[in-house]
This record gives sequence, structure tokens and C-alpha cells, in this order.
Amino acid sequence: MGHASEQDSRVLEATAPGDIIIGGIFPVHEGVDKDKDNSSFAPHLQPCIRFEERGLVKVLAMISAIEMMNKSPLLADANITLGYRILDSCSDVSTALRVTADFIQRVECHAESNTCSQPVMAVVGASYSEMSIAIARQLTLKMIPQISYSSTAVILSDKNRFPAFLRTIPNDENQTAAMASLLSAYGWNWVGVVTMDGNYGLSALDHFVSQATEKGICVAFKSILPQSVTSQDVATAIKHTATTILNNAKVKVVVSFARPTLMMHLYQELKDQMLRMGHNMESMRRVWVASDSWSSSSSVIKHTTLEDIGHIVGFTFKSGDLSSFNEYLSRLEAAGHDYTGNNTFMQEFYRQLSARKGSGDDELASEGVKALKGHTDADTVFSVEMAVSAIAQAVASICRSRDCKTPGAVQPWEVLKALRMKGFKLREKSYEFDSSGDINLGYDVTMWRSDGGNIHVHDIVAEYHPHRNNFTLTNHITTQQLRDLKHIISKCSNSCVPGEFKKTAEGQHTCCYECINCTENYYSNNTDMDQCLSCDTNSEWSPEGSSSCFPKTLLFFSWQNGFAVVLLTFAALGIVLILLVSALFLHQRHTPVVKAAGGPLSQIILFSLVISYISAMLFVGRPNSLQCKARQVLFGISFTLCVSCILVKTLQILLAFQFNPELQEVLRRLYQPYVIISICVALQAATCICWLVLKSPFNHIIMHPTTLLEDCHEGSYLAFGVMLGYIAVLAFVCFLCAFKGRKLPQHYNEAKFITFSMLLYLISWLLFVPVYVTTSGVYLPAVEMVVILISNYGVLSCHFFPKCYVILFKKEQNTKSAFRKNLYEYSNKTTEVVSVSAVTNCRDRSSCTSLRRGSVIRHCLRRTNSI
Repeated sequence: MGHASEQDSRVLEATAPGDIIIGGIFPVHEGVDKDKDNSSFAPHLQPCIRFEERGLVKVLAMISAIEMMNKSPLLADANITLGYRILDSCSDVSTALRVTADFIQRVECHAESNTCSQPVMAVVGASYSEMSIAIARQLTLKMIPQISYSSTAVILSDKNRFPAFLRTIPNDENQTAAMASLLSAYGWNWVGVVTMDGNYGLSALDHFVSQATEKGICVAFKSILPQSVTSQDVATAIKHTATTILNNAKVKVVVSFARPTLMMHLYQELKDQMLRMGHNMESMRRVWVASDSWSSSSSVIKHTTLEDIGHIVGFTFKSGDLSSFNEYLSRLEAAGHDYTGNNTFMQEFYRQLSARKGSGDDELASEGVKALKGHTDADTVFSVEMAVSAIAQAVASICRSRDCKTPGAVQPWEVLKALRMKGFKLREKSYEFDSSGDINLGYDVTMWRSDGGNIHVHDIVAEYHPHRNNFTLTNHITTQQLRDLKHIISKCSNSCVPGEFKKTAEGQHTCCYECINCTENYYSNNTDMDQCLSCDTNSEWSPEGSSSCFPKTLLFFSWQNGFAVVLLTFAALGIVLILLVSALFLHQRHTPVVKAAGGPLSQIILFSLVISYISAMLFVGRPNSLQCKARQVLFGISFTLCVSCILVKTLQILLAFQFNPELQEVLRRLYQPYVIISICVALQAATCICWLVLKSPFNHIIMHPTTLLEDCHEGSYLAFGVMLGYIAVLAFVCFLCAFKGRKLPQHYNEAKFITFSMLLYLISWLLFVPVYVTTSGVYLPAVEMVVILISNYGVLSCHFFPKCYVILFKKEQNTKSAFRKNLYEYSNKTTEVVSVSAVTNCRDRSSCTSLRRGSVIRHCLRRTNSI
């Protein structure tokens, strides 16, 4: 690195003759001295400053590729050779335009000398997009094809504006997409961007921001540095950028599209500021995502260390085999100064190297080649070789059918057409330019590492495939460093865990937010969700701050419920008792006690109770439509049958012991047991049929916040009430009739038990109504089930257990003689009562007494005979 001397202020070049001349524009110097001769208004050349060895490597790569093609059978068959004229752009647009103008002027013929110079058929270059854009506009005037090896601005893919521009690399849109994918893969959504002004830097910034936003990545700051390193504003811009980076402590990832020299000064400034503030150097550590413009330039950390600045992940173009270029450098080393006659770049390089090293001529060539190898970028050399190969094969395809040794035999636009229409080969691999004039092979991802003070910048850890937009790890040993980056967090806000969602304040970046718990029945099952998802409240629920929905628990009065087991046990016990009583009554059907209990009617009552117990069991289990309909209908009809039989029994008792002859005669005519039973049951059956037809019970699900209650809806509660009310009316009539006959003789005292059983039924069902109305939940069916069991056991206990006790343990009372004796005593007692009451009503006391006594005796004897 150094200034050119005064005598070297002329434009440096490297030339070689040939049938077809290829132009080359490379940034061998890093800038121009704009302060020199600043007072002159006349056009003049500005001296180039800061010789850059990396630029010289690019020049040599082109020369090496041309010499390799001249030795190939391809050009030998076409009977042509390639020559070159390579000029220095000095990393300055104005200088590059002067160079381009020189290429165009050489196409023209000079009338004075009556000669025409060899035209430039194609141009390789330039390096920077800003220069390529300016050069492309100028070369398009003559349709001279231009192939760049490193200009990546997206605008250059527009063939309407730059029809003669081609490149052997992808454009920045692919690189920024790769960067955004990398950041997204590591979860870095709070990043900074450092770029340059001009077409390249601003275009890359726009595309990166656009693609990053699509992936939810926010740009915390954008620092734009001057493109020219000789600009007066560079120092101020770099200082401001360093301050911005250090002030954004949460930004742990910085994406840079700057030039190597700018990055070198930026790192130096970061280090200086940290030292001035007395902070630990770890505070400046970042993950630096390097674009192709500096990803292979180890000189950027010339004044710092990799441990100070953190990690550098670089994107480089695909590289190829360097064997032919290394062979060229070996020949260059062997030739020494003899090889620099037509290459003023090499002359200056050796001159500056000699001034620095003070070596002899023999050592100078070795030192120079060693330095050049240290600045060799495999991807750049490969891109230059591709450009030369493409031009050579395009020219060869033209010259196979014509003599190209005559100047003017080939036109630049013909070469351009061949380049666009045909592919080319390099080391047995085929390549072709796409419709945008680009060759998109993807990118290599490199990870810088430090090894005992040596910086390795070419360790490829992954490959990016633009067509699939994904990465492939290449070396599992070196990629461990890439995996370690997972521990680095670059976010404005901590991630919202599942169960929370992001809430962004108005005017803030979308990446800066607070985490809010999801409300009830909403959930988030991933990190950093923008909103919570809704649960299906018909079958799911979730508490506040939930990461998932939970199925609502389905509730019903199940068979496994402890209370249900108890009730089912009582129901089963009731059925067993009924079967035992029925068997006992059948066995003792000819005894007075069984006959007094109603005979066949008792079996009907027992049968109805069995059905009633079965209906009670239907209140347990997961309800279905048939079950909901059957349980109420079965209970209503069965218990109506039971109460109807009891009603008949009470009427029979009243009829048997009714001593008023007139009333007895009326009751005897009306007393038709089975007709009464049939009518009572038929009315209830009609009610149930209407209920089932018009609005029958059905199963339904009642939704609660966390549970689903499956229950039976009674359909029409009016019909349900009518059904129960009808039974209650029958029971009340039974109660009145039984109450009236409660003072009958002991062996016939069923009226007392009927009274008690009906009273128990009425009380239990009166209590059922308010309890049923106010109860909800799983145990609502249990309420009605309990009342049914109470009613059934009331009838069973009051009507049948006393009879069973007499049959089993009081057998002496289960005889006709015992019943006659009891009736005789009852009749004497009743006669005395009747006689006393008759005295006051009869004038002839003896006749009245005789009449009443005779009536009582006849009734009692008739009752005894029936038994």
C-alpha cells in the first residue's frame, strides 16, 4: 500500500497483442488524490493513490485465464489468439469513465495514419456496481459486451437499460435474501445495517430491508458511509456509526455492505471508543454478517483482533479450482522482472515492495508472489476465469466460420449475441447466462476464525441454494462455530413464551413489544405470536395464559359415580325384594292375608313396581334420545298402574265396610276394578303419547366454561308436570279414601298403610318440585331417581312387608277362623256404636237397634265369606 510517485500519475496498464482484444477494468488503486491540482479547471488526470495488492491479483487472474485459453484447442481450431488491454479504474467513477472512453476510441480508425487500431471486443469489469453502471451506459452505445465479476447491484439485471451488461455472479437480491434467511434461522430479529452510498450500497440496503421485513426482522439502525474512502466526511460518518452501534446494546448482529477499508476504520473506531470509555472489550463484540464486498478481506481487522470484534459470517461467490492460477504465479515468480515489461502494475508493485522490504531482485519476486497469494480470493479468481472463458468461447464460435485475423471482421454486438445465446464450459462444467444476464450459482457461507494470530477467512461452513432458499452445511467440524451462534440473542424484546402474545405500542418497531397473557378460551402455542388463537368453545376451553386448549370434560350421571352405585343398588334390591314377595304371594295365594291384599291386584302392583325400578335405572348413564323418552314414560305409566290398583283396593275396602245400604248399593255398581284401572292407565298413556308426539324429551349438551353436561331435556315441561300431576291426583284420592277407612279391623287395616304410603309419595314429590327446579348439574337425574325409589319403597314397605310378616311369622293369624273372630269382635263393637247413635233418631228404639245390628252382621259375614 502506498502513494504512486509523480511520474506514475499516468494511467497504468497491462497489455498483450492478439487477434481479438479483451479489455479489463480493475481497481488496482484504492482512490485518487483529488486535492492535488485542485485549483486547475482544465481537464486533467488525477493521480491514483493507495496501491491495492488485491486489485493486482484480479488483473493477474484475467491474464492467467487469457493465457490458458490461448493454449486451449478451442482457439487453436478457430485459428485466433486473445490479447488484452487492462486499465486501472483507481476505484473512481471518473477515472473508470476515462478508461472506458479509451476503449471506445480505439475502435475508431485514424485518417491521418490510414490505420485502424484493434477494437476491444469485450470488457471484463468493473469491480464496484457504481462504476459498472456508469461504464455499462457508455459501452452500450457501441453494444460492447461487459462482464463483471463482482458488481452485484440489482439494477444491472435490467436488460432494457443495460442490454450489454453480463456478470458471472448473482445479483444482490439473492445475497440479501440469503442474509435474511440466515438471520431468521437464528432468530435474530433486531439488527443493524452498515452500508455505503451509491447504487450498490443503497440498492442492497433497500432489498435487505424489504426481505428482512417479510421474515419479521426489524432494522434497528441504518448507517450509510461515503463510498469513497478519500471523502472528507468519512471520519465523521465512521465515528457516528461506531457510536450508534455501541449505543444499541441489544443489537448483537450487524449486516454490512461496506468496503474493506471502511470496515477497517470502523473497527478501529469501535476499539478507540471502548478504550476511551474504559469499557470491557466484550461490549463491542457482535456478529458481523459480511457481504461479498469484504467477506474475504482479512485486512479489515488489521488494528484489532477477531476476539475483540466477535464473529464474522461472510457470504462469498462460489469458487473454483485455483490450480491454473497458482501455476501462473509460480511462472511469474520464476520469470522475475523479465515478466513485467508489458505490465506496469507489476512494475509498481515490485517498486513499492522493494521500498518496504529492501530485498534483492531474486528475493523480490518470491516475496511478491507470496504477498499476492495472501490476497488471493478463490471466488474472485473463479469469476474472472468464467468471464474470460465465456468471451473466448463466444469468439471461437464466431471465428470457426470466418477469418477473424482481419480487423473489423468481428463486431462487438456479435460477441454479445453469442454470449447471450450460447453457454460455455469451464473445467468440464457448463454454464450459461440467464435472461437477466446473470449466472446464479448461489453463495458459500464462511466463518472467520483465529489461529495463533492468523486469520482464516476462507473456511466454508455452509452453502446457500438460491432456488430453494435454504442452506446446506458442508463441513461438520468447522460448522460447530456456526452452531454456537445459536446462543447469541439479538432481539429488541424477549421472546413471548407460549401462552402469551405480542403487543406493540403505536409508533414502535414490530420487534419491540410487551408480552400479554392470552385471555380465557384463547391460547398461543408458539413463541412470539402476534395474536392468540381461539379455542372451539363448543368442546374446548383454556385458562388465562394457556399454551393449548383442553377438551371440556364430558359430565353425566355415570355408572361409576358413587352415588349412582348406591341408588342402583337400592333399585336392584327393590327388584329382588319384589320378586321374592311376588313368589311368596303366589305360593300363599289361597290364604286370607293374600286375598285381603287384593289377590291378583297385588301381582299387578308388584309388576308395576318392577317397571318403576327399571325406569329409575334409566336415569343413570350417558343419556341418549331413546333413554330420555323411555325413562319418564315408563315411570309415568308404571306408577299410574300401581296407584290405580291401590285406588281400587281403597274403594274395595270402603265398599266392604260401608254400612249405609243406599251408598253401598251405588258404590257396588260403580266398582269395576279392572275398568277403573284401565281408564286411569289409559288417561296417563294418552298424556304420554301426546307428549312424545308433540314435544318429546331429548338428550342435549349444556355447555359450561370447562365442562360439557350431557343431560335429558324433558321437551315439554308442561307435559312433564301434567304426567306427574295426574299421578299426584290419583294418589291424593287414594289418600282420602284410605284416610276415611283407617279405623277398620286390624286384619283389614290396609287403609292405614295406604294412607301412609300415599302421604309419603305426595310429600316426596312436593319436595321434588323445588329441588328439581333449583338443582343443576350432574346430580339432577339423581333427584328424580331418589324420589322414585322413595315412592317405590313406600308402596313396597307399606303394602307388602306387613303381609309378608304375617305370612312368615304370624301364621296363626292367616286363617279364616282368626279373620271371623276379628270381624265378629269388630261387628259387636260397631253395633254398639250404631245403636247409641240410633236412639236419638228412632222413635221405636228396639226396632232401630235391631235393624242396625242386622246390617253390620250381614256386611261382616259377607266380607268373611269373600276371604
